[in-house]
Amino acid sequence: MCGIVGYIGPKPAAPILISGLKKLEYRGYDSAGIAVIEDSHIKITKSVGKIANLEEKLSGVILNATTGIGHTRWATHGKPSDENAHPHLDCTGKFAVVHNGIIENYLDLKEELMAEGHTFRSETDTEVLAHLLEKYYAGDLLEAVIKLQKRLHGSYAAAFLALEEPGRIVAVRKDSPLIVGLGDGENFLASDIPAILNHTRKTYILQDGEIAELTANTVKVYDMGGNPVAKEIYEVTWNAEEAEKGGYAHFMQKEIFEQPKALRDTLAGRLDAENLEVKLPEIEENLEFYKSLNRIFISACGTAYHAGLVGKYLLEKLVRIPVEVDVASEFRYRDPLIGRNDLLVVISQSGETADTLAALREAKKRGARVLAVTNVVGSSVSREADDVIYTWAGPEIAVASTKAYTTQLLVMYLFALYLGRVKGTIDEKLYKEMVFGLKEIPQKVQEVLEAEDKVIEFAKKHLNKEDAFFIGRGLDFAVSLEGQLKLKEISYIHAEAYAAGELKHGTLALIVKDVPVIALATQEALFEKMLSNIKEVNAREATILGIAFAGKKEIAKVTDEQIYLPRVPELLAPILAVVPLQLLAYHMAVLRGNDVDKPRNLAKSVTVE
Repeated sequence: MCGIVGYIGPKPAAPILISGLKKLEYRGYDSAGIAVIEDSHIKITKSVGKIANLEEKLSGVILNATTGIGHTRWATHGKPSDENAHPHLDCTGKFAVVHNGIIENYLDLKEELMAEGHTFRSETDTEVLAHLLEKYYAGDLLEAVIKLQKRLHGSYAAAFLALEEPGRIVAVRKDSPLIVGLGDGENFLASDIPAILNHTRKTYILQDGEIAELTANTVKVYDMGGNPVAKEIYEVTWNAEEAEKGGYAHFMQKEIFEQPKALRDTLAGRLDAENLEVKLPEIEENLEFYKSLNRIFISACGTAYHAGLVGKYLLEKLVRIPVEVDVASEFRYRDPLIGRNDLLVVISQSGETADTLAALREAKKRGARVLAVTNVVGSSVSREADDVIYTWAGPEIAVASTKAYTTQLLVMYLFALYLGRVKGTIDEKLYKEMVFGLKEIPQKVQEVLEAEDKVIEFAKKHLNKEDAFFIGRGLDFAVSLEGQLKLKEISYIHAEAYAAGELKHGTLALIVKDVPVIALATQEALFEKMLSNIKEVNAREATILGIAFAGKKEIAKVTDEQIYLPRVPELLAPILAVVPLQLLAYHMAVLRGNDVDKPRNLAKSVTVE
């Protein structure tokens, strides 16, 4: 997730901007830069890589400017490079911008601006903001920002400088965090509180649709129409470490609760809500190959493998072609029957997973096309694949994956729906129903998160147990696998997931009195059978937590406790059902006193076999 800082006051801005950017390093980034107004110019210094690279470029450079903005970039549009790093300038060099988020309609805006004679230097969506500012500026930076934001679709937080107004910064927020720090004769801007804590604890928390105008001595806030907004000062009471976590106790908890935003960002530009249509511009250039496709392989590791299992179910149901799923570490050693007319989908959060890269290379060696689903622009997987669909989850700090997994699931839904439409294998009514369901999914996940207290209650009762079991059928079984992985990797409780129909084939021998069993029952066609399977567990006196859709009161008759999910098309259930399982693992680990963000023996990115 990108970071924004801004300063205006009597002191040299550059050191303050650099210091603020360093406080945002935990968010993850691939480039950094600053813009200051000095000697009748906007001076920009930026560099790919770490902030140390930026500092090296600034070494020996004396900047006395007292107004500036800075940025750390997590690439979405365009590879990590000096050219794509923020800040960005307009054609004249009189306007600078930094931006977090995604401008969904940037291609349309870019074409319009190019037709008017504007010249672009980067591959980013952000640069359109600088050129729009140039277009609308008529002597008042605030008025120009009010005009340009009306042209934008998407989520964004952005800060603007105008050469003609060196004592002014204007910033706007829509769906991406942005705060103002209030000082004495100086003011600050940041996307997150840690960047300003060394300078002030008094802040304005900007809300969606608010625009802030900063000078050294004043801060004024307006709505999107330019009407003044009265703000209350929020005084930060957290320490620096707590501030990095946004007030959450751990990064994992923060990332679980960031999922609604991560899902919205991953949908951005890919879901036409007005026309209820999925768009995947990433693969449109090679549409003929995808139309003729008749076999798919999926390869991944760990959590990403579980996303692949859901993907198999979706692709076979909606596209009606056979799909094989392999753990990446096994794929190349089984001499797979994959060739020129086949597609391998590789899924990797980091894009650097060694076994997944090996599977990718093996498939390409055999002539197959490779589609990568990854979270990191410019990663090895993204560079070596033929096509890439990025998940826009933002960086994950915690080792145990949460928001990366749900955004991987979301991409698999988008891909299956898009391919089903292209190949004509999906019923139009189901297609529209699913697309409408995807539109609502971020809000539905938010509703599931509100059931956290119920999960905490169950965790408290079972924190000293050393075994737990997860059962489900169909898509629920795939989600059960992810649930048991989360529990074992951070709570260190031995956990297993089983297809519920297999209970009589050995698993029941492990079900004893009071052992916790988490039973997922979201699939209508399998619901009655799942109830029967739960009864088998119930008869052995296990303690059962049932997870089902709202209205399925039958589940309460065979389980001890229940979590009800808000209604969505049942094929979308995995995105919702995994959330209470993430929360359960998290709270079990916390209650047992474990290091939640850095579980023993595990690493975030596995870059060796």
